[in-house]
Amino acid sequence: MQDKNIELVELNSENWYKCCQLEVSEDQKSYIEPTAISIAQSKFESSLKPFAIQFEGNTVGFLMFNTTEEELDGYWIYRIMVDKNFQQEGIGKKATQLMIDEIAKLPNAKKIVVGYHPENLGAHNLYSSLGFIDHGDRFGKEMAVVLDINHK
Repeated sequence: MQDKNIELVELNSENWYKCCQLEVSEDQKSYIEPTAISIAQSKFESSLKPFAIQFEGNTVGFLMFNTTEEELDGYWIYRIMVDKNFQQEGIGKKATQLMIDEIAKLPNAKKIVVGYHPENLGAHNLYSSLGFIDHGDRFGKEMAVVLDINHK
């Protein structure tokens, strides 16, 4: 895949509102909390790290992960979304890979875990394409998939 000039920028006073305005498509809304909820959550749980996804200098998505290990002895991806007007362009996959690279730098990072609704085929295709494996772990209505990080 070509480098599409995608970068992660820590959430700040200049990009937080734009992140709140981003929307997923109608058929995805039942699978993900609004970005404003995630931003609020990050203000009360200091281990959560929110980022704007930027494409050619424009804020087109949002993601957040935990910097503290949780269930399944892994670091969890809490949110990733790309605005409906920028989907199907490889931005989500590139941003997720950048996030994986960031999480891999955390202390004793061995596993990355993400939960999503089993009917969310977009999430399923994204995570399986990046090497996440379903070991049968379930948390409420969500399935959790795991990426084992190979340290070199």
